[in-house]
Amino acid sequence: MNTFNRRSWLKTSLGVAGSIAATPFLAEHLMAAPMNPTEESFFAKLPATIKIRLNANENPYGPSGKAKDAAEKILSEANRYPFQVVLELKEMIAKKEGITPEHIAIGAGSGELLCATGAAFGVQGGSILAANPTFPLLMSYAEVFGAQWDKVDLNQDLEVDYSAMSSRVNSDTKLVFICNPNNPTGTFVDPSIVRSFCEEVSKRVTVFSDEAYIEFLEPAQQQSMVELVKQDANVIVSKTFSKIYGLAGLRIGYVIAKPDIIKKITKYQAGFSVNQTAIAAAKAVYGDEEFMKMSRRKNAEAAKVLTDYLDRNKFPYGKSLTNFIFTDIGTNAPTLAAKLAEKGIGIRAWEYQGKIWNRISVGTKPEMELLVKSMSEII
Repeated sequence: MNTFNRRSWLKTSLGVAGSIAATPFLAEHLMAAPMNPTEESFFAKLPATIKIRLNANENPYGPSGKAKDAAEKILSEANRYPFQVVLELKEMIAKKEGITPEHIAIGAGSGELLCATGAAFGVQGGSILAANPTFPLLMSYAEVFGAQWDKVDLNQDLEVDYSAMSSRVNSDTKLVFICNPNNPTGTFVDPSIVRSFCEEVSKRVTVFSDEAYIEFLEPAQQQSMVELVKQDANVIVSKTFSKIYGLAGLRIGYVIAKPDIIKKITKYQAGFSVNQTAIAAAKAVYGDEEFMKMSRRKNAEAAKVLTDYLDRNKFPYGKSLTNFIFTDIGTNAPTLAAKLAEKGIGIRAWEYQGKIWNRISVGTKPEMELLVKSMSEII
């Protein structure tokens, strides 16, 4: 489909409704990360016996008791549309962040809002500038609507190269997407570098900052780019309840931006997509420092089981501060994923610079011990 046909289809099919239909494409991509070509053939043969899920960056300890109680209680209100409660969640977020509710859009996970942003900026044509590899959902959706993904490789430490990114911005760039910590590599760049980048680049083009994993950092490191939104910069920040909060299955997240940018994005949302249960659980767990601290501690303990194994065997990996690790085990990578699947353990595969890497989510400590034992047997 050429650009003209894409735009014509958008105008006739979506423009009147002002939202994106719940297409098979959207459903297929609203997962922990869209599949790359390496995975498509592998997952087609993936057994249904996967019991240890180390392939979706889920929190194995959630949801919290507070979230469960709230979700159960709200079932008595299942006959009511959640118009009021979604406003209450916006007000909670606005109060904590020091913004107004008009700066916030709530969606079915941050994934829905990434798709809506991809459509809103992709329909302009041109290109979306982003690192490679990174979480590709926004760019994948933008490509459907006519834009191209302008890819910038990571540096030698598997970190987003912000200097290279800045130098690539040109008149064709419609949006710049960044992710810190980055998915799939888990690597983290000093917030002062990211902030300087956003301050400079947002004067030329809108910057989208994906902060899905920011809560896995220690509190002192959690320096969100929301501060730039408060200064009226052209910056969009996405956050989710799917990761450290453990609500991936309920699908709820949000973006923060200037009200005019929020209106531009929400024009392409899939109607009213957030339900009573998700909102109630999110309200109950939002800002639960005790639960997040527990999740960070257990995640670090379990991750060390894997990194110790990788260190002993001299397998390179990105220095991750998240709940997943990106590693290169050489020519054994495809075999490893297939053999682990046979043992009921799911991991991810990723192509980068002509090699196949594995992205392994961090489960519980016993799960990671079983993973390492299984990897030793296979390799």
